[in-house]
Amino acid sequence: MDPITHTLVGASLAETRLRHLTPLAAVTLILGANAPDIDAIAMFLDRDTSLHIRRGWTHGVLGIAILPLILAGLMVGFDRLRRMVGWGNKRPVVLRSLLVLAYLSVWSHPMLDWLNTYGIRLLMPFEDRWFYGDAIFIIDPWIWLMAASAVVFAHTRSATSVALWVVVASASSVFVLNSGLVPAGAKIVWSVSLGCLVGIRIWRGAQLRTTRIALNSLLAILFYAGSMVVGSRVARSQAQQWLDDGGIQASEVMAGPVPANPFARDVVVQGTDRYYFLRVDWLAAEQIRPYAPSIAIGDITAVVKAALTAPKIQGTRHWLRFPIYEVNETPNGYQVLISDARFSRRLGGLGAVRVDLDQQLNVK
Repeated sequence: MDPITHTLVGASLAETRLRHLTPLAAVTLILGANAPDIDAIAMFLDRDTSLHIRRGWTHGVLGIAILPLILAGLMVGFDRLRRMVGWGNKRPVVLRSLLVLAYLSVWSHPMLDWLNTYGIRLLMPFEDRWFYGDAIFIIDPWIWLMAASAVVFAHTRSATSVALWVVVASASSVFVLNSGLVPAGAKIVWSVSLGCLVGIRIWRGAQLRTTRIALNSLLAILFYAGSMVVGSRVARSQAQQWLDDGGIQASEVMAGPVPANPFARDVVVQGTDRYYFLRVDWLAAEQIRPYAPSIAIGDITAVVKAALTAPKIQGTRHWLRFPIYEVNETPNGYQVLISDARFSRRLGGLGAVRVDLDQQLNVK
């Protein structure tokens, strides 16, 4: 999930009275909710290295066991420093409480990241296997709304905080309302929901009980996430039945989320030699239909095998889930294009790479 989601979830946890357990509790929860994404530093390296590192060690069982200890240690060190210089609360932190909060927030991160089609490598470093929830798009405005409710109500007590939240709401609305991926109905619901949050804040003001709102918001997120997981499983089953009725053999079926639309799923079907793309829409008259032309998977020929040995694509190679291969002859050899059908309905898209080979199938 995106950093906004993780931050809002950490802040919502803080509003459930957990921030009263110890000084620096809220900071610990917010930092912990984002801590596994420290591997994002790999994005400043080359793309293949990034794909090799991202959602691996720091999202695996060893990482999420060690990161909370490091975070708690840093908070203890910062606490001693701030008390030495006389800044902030004089009360020292409670180490046991910090550890509990650090583990809770850090563990929330891979749970959320598992929900999308990108996946996580939960068993790293013991096993390099990917796990996919295929339930929620990497950016989900409904989780934003649910997680932000208590945080907004608790932190709009001054003109500065109100102005900050106006900026955040405006930026989020620009993203949602201008995105071609978000259906018109979802844009209307977003606008109405945002208006309701503003209206409730103005109407109830200081009477709002943010602790109860935070608890209900987190429970709503859990219910929403669970419903989305179940929905994806149902959509996959329906798609499989549709394929069986049409006589299409499928070796793997993925029913993934549609941005901001909980009532639809995008389905990728790996057939014998082609990928098929379906849309399951429970609100449409025709609930299951093809929505993009099928594309050839491509044979794993000697040329493709040679391309897959290229050192510069080893991270990409392991990251691929629905690989597409296209081989083109060039005057000096071959050009192999590799991409993933999860993120593209044609050759290209996120993670797409090109490998050039000479006539002897050596990587250039």
